Amino acid sequence: MIKIHTEKAPAAVGPYSQAMVSRGMVYTSGQIAIDPLTNTVKGTTIEEQTEQVMQNLGAVLATAGSSFEKAVKTTCFLADMNDFAAFNEIYGRYFTSLPARSCVAVKTLPKGVLVEVEVIAESEL
Repeated sequence: MIKIHTEKAPAAVGPYSQAMVSRGMVYTSGQIAIDPLTNTVKGTTIEEQTEQVMQNLGAVLATAGSSFEKAVKTTCFLADMNDFAAFNEIYGRYFTSLPARSCVAVKTLPKGVLVEVEVIAESEL
């Protein structure tokens, strides 16, 4: 297994990695709307936070020898299912290969963010 770390995404704040590559697949940890430059939540709307999540995921996937196009499965967590349409519009711009997906509403997310997304994708590593 290969542990993935990039400075272009938020550092893990606990006993986990940004992602792991195993047998040609990358498994990302859930990414939230933390700006890696400031280490603070970026944005207050679902649109702003979803964009930051996608930037973080893109950086982790690239470091892991992958991309949005190689995604097989995503799991999405929303603090409010009323944000689904706005989230889905931005999500669809990135995941154009239409991977399998689960999307659920949760009571709370770390740091009070509105969205978290994790990805399983093919990797070149």
